[in-house]
Amino acid sequence: MHTNCSVTISQIIPGTIVYPESLTGFINQTTDLIVSDSGQLFYHIYGEQFITPEDSVCPCCKTTMHVHGQITRVLKHESKGNSTCRIFVKVTRFKCPKCHKTHVQQIPYECPNHRMTTDLYKQIVYHLERHDLSLKKIAQICGVDPHTVKAIDKDRLSKFYTTEDGSHRKLKKPMEYSRYLGIDEFKLHNHHQYATHIIDLDTGHILWIAFGKKKQIVYDFINHVGYNWMRHVKAVSCDMNAYFYSAFHEKCPWIQVVYDRFHLIKNFNDKVISMVRKDEQRRLIEEGNLCKARSLKQTRYILLSSPETLERKDALASQGTLLDSGHVLFRKEPKIRKGGLMKKYKQLLKENELFFAIDLIKEELKEAYATSDENTMANHLTHIVEICNATKNEHFKWFSNLILKHWNGLISHAILRLSNGKIEGINNRIKTVRRMSYGFRDDEYFFLKLIDMSRYRSA
Repeated sequence: MHTNCSVTISQIIPGTIVYPESLTGFINQTTDLIVSDSGQLFYHIYGEQFITPEDSVCPCCKTTMHVHGQITRVLKHESKGNSTCRIFVKVTRFKCPKCHKTHVQQIPYECPNHRMTTDLYKQIVYHLERHDLSLKKIAQICGVDPHTVKAIDKDRLSKFYTTEDGSHRKLKKPMEYSRYLGIDEFKLHNHHQYATHIIDLDTGHILWIAFGKKKQIVYDFINHVGYNWMRHVKAVSCDMNAYFYSAFHEKCPWIQVVYDRFHLIKNFNDKVISMVRKDEQRRLIEEGNLCKARSLKQTRYILLSSPETLERKDALASQGTLLDSGHVLFRKEPKIRKGGLMKKYKQLLKENELFFAIDLIKEELKEAYATSDENTMANHLTHIVEICNATKNEHFKWFSNLILKHWNGLISHAILRLSNGKIEGINNRIKTVRRMSYGFRDDEYFFLKLIDMSRYRSA
């Protein structure tokens, strides 16, 4: 009766144990303390449930019922330390002499939908609300299956963040109005499956999350919160996704769309600097100038960095700063920071006109995003467009067209000073949550975890 296939029973100690008042009506008859060879304790508590006058009343016809036997219910109970506790409680079956229906005595401390006591349920919820343990660890502490912990957590989050809508559940409408919104997509699964989330830029709370990265997500969000709620929104910060811009422009034309510094500079770094460097390398190789071609290797970091950063790195190198202290055990030599970065940077600018144009644009971008005046920012962006067109290079022309296409959203940054920093931070935390959990098969549960994460982290 006490044998467990996962442990070897070395000792069975009979006895009694006193339980708190939370186990209302439970009469403890005997308790077996089982000690495994590994030292883990298993409490098996046997007893019966006290019969109250209300238990014998038929819920259908209110007639007094007769006793019709007993059945044993097994409930997991709150554990202490290195122990697992199970309660074997006998409950009475009743039969109504009038309607002939049978009823089983209710256990007041039994958790609905789970074979456990309410004390154990509260213990699991307590650990879940701390946000510092994985589902697997909580399962180990509480002596339950990880799937049970996940089911409890999903039910808990659903009650917090969703409401019933017919046969389905939907996210609750935000209680407070938002001034500024942020929207971005993130990779949900492999094979190019994406999801999009909308956040409040003031609080960092996720307000909406859905599959895909199309206009319909914005439409659904607006329908969810209503136009009266959207009237309080002044601006939305996003990347240069044309779907998001057109959706907000169509439905809420009063909202200003702002393109922040991060996405513009990322496009410049990836689509201009990196591509121009590769093209120049390829050109030099085709011309037979292998020496200069080799000199462009490992220069991407130098071209991406600002002069101030390069000077600071050179100063650290002159002081003999270590990049890696090395390992005596594995015979790895210490790695000392190398200098000469600024000298190399100036050499690149002197030898290549395109690299010189890159330097000019970097400085213009820096000045553009430092100003709070629309006209000043417009002047800097105009200079950037002129420099790009003067190079007659396809990559620079692409960047020029990108600026012109998103002109109003870029200029708006000078006034509103909005940034996608919070939403990019959430994207990083999404990756962390997914990695720590080894992925999520249940997307609905994953979305609820992300909504919850955005709130307790920003609290």
